[in-house]
Amino acid sequence: MQLDEAAIVDVLKRLRRAEGQIRGVIGMLENGRDCADVVTQLAAVSRALDRAGFKLIASGLQQCVTEREGGAVPTVDEAQLEKLFLSLA
Repeated sequence: MQLDEAAIVDVLKRLRRAEGQIRGVIGMLENGRDCADVVTQLAAVSRALDRAGFKLIASGLQQCVTEREGGAVPTVDEAQLEKLFLSLA
């Protein structure tokens, strides 16, 4: 299965953002920042990673649906699939 190029670009953007957040958390710990601040940033990183994963899942499902329907346009778009998965997180 080959993922949609636009989905890959979006996922990479999300992962790079999460990478920056992780560097920020490391800096916070090294500088002795308040525990609550560190936990808040860790939660943001976790959400960013979840969104990247859900984007990949939504893109893959859309492709599977399209292939199953013989190349026809799927009845559910990628944004709807992603929103559905995010509601489960």
